[in-house]
Amino acid sequence: MKALGLSTLGVSFARHKGLGAAIGIAAALLAGPAAAEGKIRIAQQFGIGYLILDVVRDQKLIEKHGKEAGVDIGVEWASISGATAMNEALLAGNLDIVSAGVPPALTMWDRTKGDVKMVAALGSLPNYVLTTNPDVHTLKDFSDKDRIAVPAAGVGFQSRTLQIEAAKLFGAENFQKLDEISISLPHPDATAALISGGTEVNSHFSSAPFYYQALQGNKAVHKVISSYDILGGPATFNVLYSSTAFHDDNPKTYAAFYAALGEAAKWINANKKEAADTFIRQQQSKLSPELVLEIINDPENDFTIVPQNTFIYASELYKLGVLKSQAASWKDYFFAEAHGENGG
Repeated sequence: MKALGLSTLGVSFARHKGLGAAIGIAAALLAGPAAAEGKIRIAQQFGIGYLILDVVRDQKLIEKHGKEAGVDIGVEWASISGATAMNEALLAGNLDIVSAGVPPALTMWDRTKGDVKMVAALGSLPNYVLTTNPDVHTLKDFSDKDRIAVPAAGVGFQSRTLQIEAAKLFGAENFQKLDEISISLPHPDATAALISGGTEVNSHFSSAPFYYQALQGNKAVHKVISSYDILGGPATFNVLYSSTAFHDDNPKTYAAFYAALGEAAKWINANKKEAADTFIRQQQSKLSPELVLEIINDPENDFTIVPQNTFIYASELYKLGVLKSQAASWKDYFFAEAHGENGG
């Protein structure tokens, strides 16, 4: 089968250049002043996991809630692929709100000693470890002949999740065992490799919509384990996070943003077909409306701003030495506005 191109997979990618590496975290946090009240700069990544932001943007909900509070808010949106570029932009003061998986966000909280915290969840969506190897049915079955594609080997959401499970299976001293056969590859390319076959990449820790496409595109592809299996149930995939400077200096703007997120999440669950149309329009996706609606309707996927099972990452990654700071609860690394939710 011919390998799928990016347009076939329904995702467009923008290369992020010119931000530069931050020189020292403390210095970087002071380098760019927080935006003045009435302005917010937001970056999101690509995929159905960012549907809440698509709705916020499409319906201009931040502007709506700002006006209700007596503030005209100017909203700037950026599309960036990858947590590294997100973090550099946040630290340099070029963005106010960024988005990534829970482990990269926790790393930022840890490294900045709490000067970066999470704003809200963007939904609980599982990731699947997929493979075309007929002999692999559990993580223990992988050998040095297999290659597991992940977006950011060793450090991203998928790798950190595998590390938590590897520590259980092989002992804490071997928590990086599966990193040895992991390679960095964007989700679209990894999906194309599984569907076409014949490449060294025979496995993929995949997110929606990609695992739907892989399972439908090649009968040899099968699921090994879900992130929900590893984390003990539904768990937040992506989160939004920001600096304490922006949060503290822009209370009305921040409140409008948080209210917009909550409204978007409720609207999605009440208007699923329209939400699918919004995703396709905002992300200029080539996915079929039927597939997008199938994903939104999937009971495993919950588009909510309430954090779920994030503390497992905080506690387990601290035990493994990945995080240097020990959180007492999930509220330590989320801003107070989220504390009223029944999170975790």
